[in-house]
Amino acid sequence: MQDFIYRNPVQIIFGRGKAAETGDAVSKLGKSALLVFGKESIKSTGLYGRIHQSLAAAGVRAADHGGVKPNPLISHVREGIAKVRAEKLAVVLAVGGGSTMDAAKAIAAGATVDYDPWLFFTEGKRPGGALPVVTIPTLAATGSEMNGNAVLADSVSGLKLGMFSPHCYPAVSILDPELTLTVPKEQTVNGIVDTFSHIMEPYFGGRETDAPVQDRLAEGLMLALFETANRLAQNPQDYRGRADMLWASTVALCGIVQAGRGPAGWENHMLAHSIGALTDAAHGACLAVVMPGWMSYASLTKPEKFDQFAERVIGVKGAQNGVVQLKMLFSQLGAPVTLGQLGLKEQDIPRIADNVLKSVPGGGSLGPAGVEAVLKLCL
Repeated sequence: MQDFIYRNPVQIIFGRGKAAETGDAVSKLGKSALLVFGKESIKSTGLYGRIHQSLAAAGVRAADHGGVKPNPLISHVREGIAKVRAEKLAVVLAVGGGSTMDAAKAIAAGATVDYDPWLFFTEGKRPGGALPVVTIPTLAATGSEMNGNAVLADSVSGLKLGMFSPHCYPAVSILDPELTLTVPKEQTVNGIVDTFSHIMEPYFGGRETDAPVQDRLAEGLMLALFETANRLAQNPQDYRGRADMLWASTVALCGIVQAGRGPAGWENHMLAHSIGALTDAAHGACLAVVMPGWMSYASLTKPEKFDQFAERVIGVKGAQNGVVQLKMLFSQLGAPVTLGQLGLKEQDIPRIADNVLKSVPGGGSLGPAGVEAVLKLCL
């Protein structure tokens, strides 16, 4: 176990019907808010109306900023910042998935600086503060509701990049499992895969090899996630299954599972971000394709940890058998497991690799040759 400092300032309000407390939570932070959301579906489900009603009852003036895309764009963030400034709004409220929450964080931080917020992502500039953010996830996937991370795409450069700031932790996150009951199967599966990736990357990629407590935390969380996936496959309306999945996705990337492992390379996210930027495929779908290929490649140099994963989590002997079974599990859930299922062919690999190298110079710990090798294993 390596030395570490862990702090997470997010207040979690978890439970059935807790979205009704939105107005109260926001009003304690400010009397005006930018409501950030994605598709118009939150209107058809009635959630949009309930949120506005709750805000109005608490005396909060709200302005809408809808239209966040699955791969959120920096151009849309810039528009949100302009609204915040023009209407002198005090809080940023995100209602939706990880893309919506990430966009809200970037708006909240970008509203406090006098330069383009894309520099947070391209040049590592860090804001000195941010407007308070409140998040209400409507699906379980990214864990963005309990961390300071954000990932955005730029349609001009074709890059999809991440940033972190301690100022971007939400002040409050309201986790209401009822809001996830209507999530379609495809998005549910993508969320399961995304959550798994957040546990898997530091489990395999952290520099610390002797971390038995963290290993067991990660393995237990992965096992619970797969059990929940089976429950939801049988009954998507299982409230307890939805509640377990929502909490699993939050815990997976709140920092506690990663603590003490040392820096991880996050190679799977690096590859998936580039594939998503070029295809506009859902992040979870890109990860489902990338992870088995990366694991097959990485297990050649660090077989012991992959053997451990195969035996403890998958229940088979041997690293490669574990990879095969994981890929089969993803496929049975309904996730794509090859580049071909995302509409990509072998001749597209150089283009993907080039985007990876533009996003992460040198291809991170994989290097240029490793990037191409992993992508070929994903065919």
